[in-house]
Amino acid sequence: MKIFRQIFFALAILGAIAPCRAQNDQPEGIISSIRRGLEYEVNAGVNFGGASPLPLPAEIRKINSFSPHLNLQIGTTVTKWILPDKKWGVAVGMRLETKGMETGATVKNYGMEIIQDGKKVSGKWTGNVRTKYVSQQLTFPLTAVHQFSRRFRMNFGPYFSYAFSNNFDGYVSDGYLREGDPTGNKISFEGDARATYDFGEELRHFQWGLQLGCSVRALKRLQVNANLEWGLNDIFKSSFKTVTFNMYPIYLNVGFGYVF
Repeated sequence: MKIFRQIFFALAILGAIAPCRAQNDQPEGIISSIRRGLEYEVNAGVNFGGASPLPLPAEIRKINSFSPHLNLQIGTTVTKWILPDKKWGVAVGMRLETKGMETGATVKNYGMEIIQDGKKVSGKWTGNVRTKYVSQQLTFPLTAVHQFSRRFRMNFGPYFSYAFSNNFDGYVSDGYLREGDPTGNKISFEGDARATYDFGEELRHFQWGLQLGCSVRALKRLQVNANLEWGLNDIFKSSFKTVTFNMYPIYLNVGFGYVF
């Protein structure tokens, strides 16, 4: 929380003083040409969503619980208006964000690698699974912007993310593991017995997808933003075969922005 606040205030200060410094340091004609049609925004928000297979595979029989966590986001966006009437533009952003969730599910023949007595045992799990996913990312959206009116605009385009911190772990309980395949040796966990797993090292660092969003100008310089991010590549590395289906990050970001 503290580091998010520090970065947010740093971005706000930089966004406020950068245009002024540039105007003082460079010839007026050059700065006017560069800044003509440019709009700067510092923004913050919260991500709601999770990583999910599409559609739900047969292995997942029931979703017992879901918590999206408090996933914060802060960033900045620069929009270049192409036409004088500011109807169409191109926006480039940079944001520091967290994407995470916690889920509980009942599964059957679910690919799993548990840690038992310090050793890893892989196979097919039937029973309950508890999963916690957290990814801290630096994201760069590149979107086309259309302004329908002075107060309402929409954006659409790709985003590219680098995950500098990844976690995907949890535990299994109330079930059994068949080593290797559904006919392998049976290892049961009953009552309070459970076994942990950790797939954090198998998560990708690079992710990409599409963003669709809108902004509503609430005050002269304050606007409310909502952006849907839909990941298009699996959160796991292609070499990871324990989980047999792809999982895609799908998040709705809701927040506000201050426009310069």
